[in-house]
Amino acid sequence: MSLRSRFTRRTRIALIGITAGGVAAAIVVVPSLADSGSSEPAAVAAQADYGPEPEADSELVTQAGGVSTMDTATLSPDTMINRARTWLTANNGGPVPYSMERVWKDGYRQDCSGFVSMALGLGKPGLNTVGLADSKSGVTTRLGSVSQLKKGDLLIDYRTDDGDFRHVVIFEKWANTAHSAYYAYEQRGTYGTTYRQLKYGIGSDNYDPFRPVKLGGGTGGGGGGQVPSPSVSWPVLKSGSQGADVKSAQQLLTAQGYSVAADSSFGPNTRAAVVKFQKSRSLAADGVIGPNTWAKLIKVVKSGSSGSAVKAAQTQLNVYSYGLAVDGGFGTKTRSAVVAFQKNHKLEIDGVVGPNTWRTLLGSR
Repeated sequence: MSLRSRFTRRTRIALIGITAGGVAAAIVVVPSLADSGSSEPAAVAAQADYGPEPEADSELVTQAGGVSTMDTATLSPDTMINRARTWLTANNGGPVPYSMERVWKDGYRQDCSGFVSMALGLGKPGLNTVGLADSKSGVTTRLGSVSQLKKGDLLIDYRTDDGDFRHVVIFEKWANTAHSAYYAYEQRGTYGTTYRQLKYGIGSDNYDPFRPVKLGGGTGGGGGGQVPSPSVSWPVLKSGSQGADVKSAQQLLTAQGYSVAADSSFGPNTRAAVVKFQKSRSLAADGVIGPNTWAKLIKVVKSGSSGSAVKAAQTQLNVYSYGLAVDGGFGTKTRSAVVAFQKNHKLEIDGVVGPNTWRTLLGSR
């Protein structure tokens, strides 16, 4: 039976009776924040291939005996998240397109559960959402509440009794102290791989929290002293990104000799500077600032340091309401702010903005 013939009556009714080139469109209201940061649910235009995923007996779904992870050791949250990030730019610098009927170059199905299966290193082409949530698969265990969510956990709508629109996303970190939204990676219709703020599972909906059973607490470390918590990770910046993280990246690019305006907007000039910097450091020149690029881009700054790298640190500290003058001079006020920040985030308290402090400054929100 073809995938299209499996559409339920509810799904067929939901399709708008307008066909362009043989492709129907549907409007699905999802409980998420719009990409602009709005707290209202966003109406997402979804193609007809967004909904009734392949069933357990499909050749597009990993069968019994092929589920175990490729990793013999416990999978770290950072490794999982870094795998998820690869699909943001794997399609010639763009996201992997969404499809329930195709597999990507790495062998995983290009829908939400195939994406999560890839991040977890499960057998190819990947489980469906029902399989990811089923305790018999041995992949996840259900959490008691969303308040227990940690980096690498999943929110899954796996219900089979309320229509066809099942979905799963990867939790990265909370977006605010109120825990009313969070940042997540997902593979969604029309858009493909996406990193954005979501509200799935917050309030009344069909999303339940799950934890991969082989997910450990390691972060990948780096540097001396105490390391950031598992919920901390480098942000991913690319064309269209805006805000303080972009401004700090621009200031760090200037500190590395690639002068760009610190206007908090990731435009063509910033992307060009990032590409040049990546080439100079033998990195993948994709114009995206991810973990590998951040690791090369940051500079250690401390008392007596000066310049654009100090401005970048001051910009980040001010996000946490330290009220510093962004003057590029690492004086006593800046050091006091760094020490206070390190105490609050359980880092080594040395007043030096090194790799762990940079990562926490940029990834704790």
